Amino acid sequence: MKTDIAIIGGGAAGLSAALSAHDPNISILVIEREKTLGGILNQCIHNGFGLHVFKEELTGPEYAARFIQTFLDKKIDFKLHTTVLDIKKEQDFVLTVSSLEQGMETIHAKAFILSSGCYERTRGSIQIPGERPKGIMPAGSAQRYLNMEGFLVGKRIFILGSGDIGLIMARRMTLEGAKVLGVAEIMPYSNGLTRNIVQCLDDFDIPLYLSHTVTDIRGKDVLEGITIQKVDEYYKPIPGTELNFEVDTLLLSIGLIPDISLFESLQIQKSPVTKSAVVNQFYETNIEGLFVCGNALHVHDLVDWVTEESEKAGHCAKHYILSGASENRNEVSVKPGNGIRYVVPQLIDFSRNEIPIELSFRVTKKMEQGIFKVYQNNVLIKTKKAKYIAPAEMEHLLIKPNEFISKDPIELVLEEVVS
Repeated sequence: MKTDIAIIGGGAAGLSAALSAHDPNISILVIEREKTLGGILNQCIHNGFGLHVFKEELTGPEYAARFIQTFLDKKIDFKLHTTVLDIKKEQDFVLTVSSLEQGMETIHAKAFILSSGCYERTRGSIQIPGERPKGIMPAGSAQRYLNMEGFLVGKRIFILGSGDIGLIMARRMTLEGAKVLGVAEIMPYSNGLTRNIVQCLDDFDIPLYLSHTVTDIRGKDVLEGITIQKVDEYYKPIPGTELNFEVDTLLLSIGLIPDISLFESLQIQKSPVTKSAVVNQFYETNIEGLFVCGNALHVHDLVDWVTEESEKAGHCAKHYILSGASENRNEVSVKPGNGIRYVVPQLIDFSRNEIPIELSFRVTKKMEQGIFKVYQNNVLIKTKKAKYIAPAEMEHLLIKPNEFISKDPIELVLEEVVS
């Protein structure tokens, strides 16, 4: 099978990229491993989606349905229940896939967009002393069991990690009649959106234990209890701060990791911070014709940001097919400086610098007020003031082409404003 653009993942990112890339002169194929389109949105039955894209508040399935209907109206090709097993770069991209209907199949594509989302870190990712009883699982798995299968995973719940999925599940489990005894976060600040702290914990009187972690798990066959302890600045438990809880379920909300396992057969440049590909402002990797977007590129706070980023990636992939590759890339780095954890894109291609470049980034600590500054050749070329800055909330900054003073690397820094 041959196509111009193959898109891996039929969630918010894949659908947005496909719709943006849609053109009568281009063939597109979306490959989704689940039985339906929509991705993770299908299990997110809470509202809060669409405020930026649709200017109204929707649930996850409602948000997905709008894109799915438009996608189907465009008659873009797609495959469900299909898993990509391998990808190789020859003259084209060669994908080996396996589907329930057709078995093993080879697909050739001129361009490739990876929009496969991310996966949750599990207990194996961190060191928790104790037994290995039943009742310990990622918060997203519990969300799927409850919202899609109708199965309540426990009655007395504790949550480790303050990621947004964990916070949302604290509220969801409470509404279903379970008792959520608390949320422990090893960092001195929450890793979830402020609105989720308020709406999911504060509104239900669920305590949040900052600078705490689980240090013991009790129960051999099934979970019977846990111990949490306060940690010092080096994240080591402080003796005498133990708190014990009798629980039957421990949900883990300890981070998301971009799903880029398909890259293992490709020589792709990766970021040690985002754990995904390094891209330029066109969301193109060092491999010609390979684009990455959405949570497969870096973990987003809002699906609206995923949509807007993926629309840009789809547009860039379409331009690549219609106009061909850039013959002479002139890429320089975007350096995360003081106060900045990472920036996407990590590169700017000045051979094609005709459109504004949006930097998406995260900070390293909370601030009441701060100023983001962009330097080039040690010259300040852009500033942006911000309030209530937090590592859990992504920031954005737009740089216009005429604001660059050269074709040299740039650096983004954060300076705190003390009132």
